[in-house]
Amino acid sequence: MGLGLVPLGLAFGALVTQSGLDWWWAGLSAALVYAGSFEFLLIGMVTAAAPLAAIAGTAFMVNVRHVFYALSFPLHRVTGRPGKAYGTFTLTDEAYALTSGEEARSWSGRRILWLQFFMHLYWACSATAGALLGSLVPQGVTGLDFALTALFTVLALDALRDLRGDLPTPVLALLSAVAARLLFPGQMLLAAFALFTAGLLARHFTTRRRPSRA
Repeated sequence: MGLGLVPLGLAFGALVTQSGLDWWWAGLSAALVYAGSFEFLLIGMVTAAAPLAAIAGTAFMVNVRHVFYALSFPLHRVTGRPGKAYGTFTLTDEAYALTSGEEARSWSGRRILWLQFFMHLYWACSATAGALLGSLVPQGVTGLDFALTALFTVLALDALRDLRGDLPTPVLALLSAVAARLLFPGQMLLAAFALFTAGLLARHFTTRRRPSRA
């Protein structure tokens, strides 16, 4: 997972310096913001001197998906307020994907925090290295922009394998994405998450009531 974050962090760091910002902005953003795709948007907003209200609104819309992650993220295994606070701060798509699988159900809170810490470290270090050495990367290098797509493809395949024949769940996810794309193209991600969550809840309550009727 960390190796998948490296090329993306390098690209982010190089973009920071190419946008006219000092190199240390990359490491500072990676360490304190740690919001992946929003950090790429933040570069343009900072260089354009966007109002704080616009930055806050954009951050909310991009990261609102984390509200849905919190429904099943195993934060209850983490002990202590500092640990819970750091676990909440470093809750990313990758961390959620790794900790919500079948194999991760036996992981301790300490292991979850170490996993999040090392992914945070990979991102911060690679972003800083990209800012310092980005000018040395040849322009003809291709494939760096596909690293994140490939990473999530692998995570999706692992999630499907964990379902063990549960066909309705991926079908529901696909239908939610298609419906969101057609009905709410401007807010596809948020709409897809909302539809998928509503579908899962409806299926849960339906299957729970069946035994009592029998």
